[in-house]
Amino acid sequence: MNQIMVPSPRFYKTTAIVSSLMIGGLGMVNAIPQQPNVLFIFADDMRADAGSAFGNANFPTPNLEKLSQRGCNFSSAYIMGGTSAAVCAPSRAMLMTGRSLFRAPINLGEFKTWQQTLLENGYTTFGTGKWHNNIPGFQRSFSEGKSVFFGGMTNNQFAADVQDMSPTDKEISPKRKLGSHTSEGFADAAIDFLKSQKDSAKPFACYLAFTAPHDPRQAPPEYHKQADANKPPAPPNFQPYLPFNNGEMVVRDEKLAPWPRTKEIIRQNLADYQAAIVHMDAQIGRVLKTLQETGKADNTIIIFSADNGLSIGSHGLMGKQNLYEESLRVPLIIAGPGIPGGKKSDAKLYLFDLFPTICELTSIAIPGTVEGKSLVPVLKGKTNTHRDGIFGAYRHLQRSFNDGKWKLIVYPPINKTELFDLVNDPYETRDVSSTSPERVKEMLKEIEIRQKEYGDKANLTVKNPKQEAWTPPASQKKK
Repeated sequence: MNQIMVPSPRFYKTTAIVSSLMIGGLGMVNAIPQQPNVLFIFADDMRADAGSAFGNANFPTPNLEKLSQRGCNFSSAYIMGGTSAAVCAPSRAMLMTGRSLFRAPINLGEFKTWQQTLLENGYTTFGTGKWHNNIPGFQRSFSEGKSVFFGGMTNNQFAADVQDMSPTDKEISPKRKLGSHTSEGFADAAIDFLKSQKDSAKPFACYLAFTAPHDPRQAPPEYHKQADANKPPAPPNFQPYLPFNNGEMVVRDEKLAPWPRTKEIIRQNLADYQAAIVHMDAQIGRVLKTLQETGKADNTIIIFSADNGLSIGSHGLMGKQNLYEESLRVPLIIAGPGIPGGKKSDAKLYLFDLFPTICELTSIAIPGTVEGKSLVPVLKGKTNTHRDGIFGAYRHLQRSFNDGKWKLIVYPPINKTELFDLVNDPYETRDVSSTSPERVKEMLKEIEIRQKEYGDKANLTVKNPKQEAWTPPASQKKK
């Protein structure tokens, strides 16, 4: 099938009735397909290039490779940025509400989530894993929840505190220890739910949010042993440290490795990152196998993505509190009924475009509060483009715009700009702002246009800039 067939909501309601009829003892009528299920798998702190499914053989992800072969792999999926150092919280708020950065409250406010929208349209919705956007938001989004981690990060992936939500009264249980590695425990919960849906006539939406590969980057010993034996190389844009003050130089993430960064230390961090990702991929394989065994796989939309990227040595940084490509860009695969397999797309998009995409693929009306744009025209092959550029923002400290060819990053507190030619310099290693002043002016105008569009009131320059030069604090230097 080369086209995505999206029946009307009335078709699905009729289908649900017909499918439940018993005719002459012959059993349920299955000639008409039911409304598609949704399985959404979300990673934590996973770079867009951290997987063999995304072109990096240093991170073997065979199960994500298989998923990619079944659907569309997007190479230009982005988050818009963060309003706090905990970038994952605003990123998830955007994903859940379909709203842009400055209009998506971290606690979700009164905005409907995509899970809540499906729930209100007849879906059974289930959540497990990380939920970083307050408990009431979870309660109104899901029918039930098991092994839910209500927080930002755990200090031990083998001893996370989780809670359950009763399907009868939506009461949240007291905290308990998961009793296994988070990736395994969350996958177990998703597997149990999928098995429970095997004979159900209702469509379901399963949201599985891993805490991997976020630090602490822990996996079972055999995965670390394998990764240590073949450590990934340092990234092409490795630096000992960023030589200027981007406004967030000593945040928690940046203290995860001493200054100056060394390739040896970065390679070990990447090896631990690899172990966490490969282990997570194995759990994804278990979940997808179970989905197949339930007989629901052919009628299930499967989405894999992540809340943000991560530096790990790129540009001398460790975290995601910056607007370089390795932090803003995320992996994205969409597979399911009617979606051509093995499709690749470089259409530029935001993660909050997934809300309306899910609605259109399930023939559910898109709430009026949603700002995202459905990706279905790209999936159908009607267009190869989606957005003309990507605007990025981090707190009041950084702004950027990427039109696919050029990318400008602005650092208002120090009145600094960086301009990169992404076609010839995809790793953003050569700042050409000083030799391209007219291009800088053009890109600044593009940023200003997006600021108005998305309600961003930050200034792009300041009267009294801080000192641009920066050197690592002596107490943090590697001894």
